[in-house]
Amino acid sequence: MNSSFSSITEFLTGTMLTVDKPPGWTSFDAVNRIKHFVRKHKLELTNEQGHKQRFKIGHAGTLDPLATGLLIFCTGKMTTQIDQFQAEEKVYTGEIVFGRTTPSYDLETEPVGDANTDSLHLELLNNCAVKLTGNLMQRPPAYSAKHVNGKRAYISARKGVEIEIPRTPITVYEFEIIEWENPVARFRVRCSKGTYIRSLANDIGNLAGTGAYLSALRRTHSGHYSVENAWKMEDLLHHLESLVHGFRRSS
Repeated sequence: MNSSFSSITEFLTGTMLTVDKPPGWTSFDAVNRIKHFVRKHKLELTNEQGHKQRFKIGHAGTLDPLATGLLIFCTGKMTTQIDQFQAEEKVYTGEIVFGRTTPSYDLETEPVGDANTDSLHLELLNNCAVKLTGNLMQRPPAYSAKHVNGKRAYISARKGVEIEIPRTPITVYEFEIIEWENPVARFRVRCSKGTYIRSLANDIGNLAGTGAYLSALRRTHSGHYSVENAWKMEDLLHHLESLVHGFRRSS
């Protein structure tokens, strides 16, 4: 089931919906696309006193621009449930390239280095992955949205300023390398909120002795919700458009 709303009023008043975020978008881009739709159609609600109410929408769990997959949106009164959705465990799939590293731990920055990866194999990489499961203290990437001294870490990183980001507690329930084709490993991770998969990629590269960076990432699950049942953004907007026209024809 793609959504839990069947009318534009229900959408504005409060609902939860899942969206498959496309590559190149930030999570805020996806939120703003829906906000733009609401403004464009001048959609609004009034309370019992007849006062206009501001449309509220938020997402539960940020995805990096290069990542794709499941985003959970909450609107209206359901925004009070965002923390609850965000706290649920997540599942990711993706690819890690060994033998090179990047300052951002992904393809936001250019890969450097050229370590030999011929000695790596599936069993060895899975042995490294096992060492990165359980309760961990993880250091987020310098190119992240973490606040350090009142600033987003990536602002300092992009200026070339080195900062020390404190480690944070996370749990990695499963980390499996499911396919190895030198120098690329395909993986699956099930983890707690707040886990940086980029950092896991960097860490497994260090354990393997070759370095590594995250080259592709997709969130497939969050709690009980799957990306397989999520809206494509264009389909969601088309559905909302049809609800708006139906509402205005009947009013």
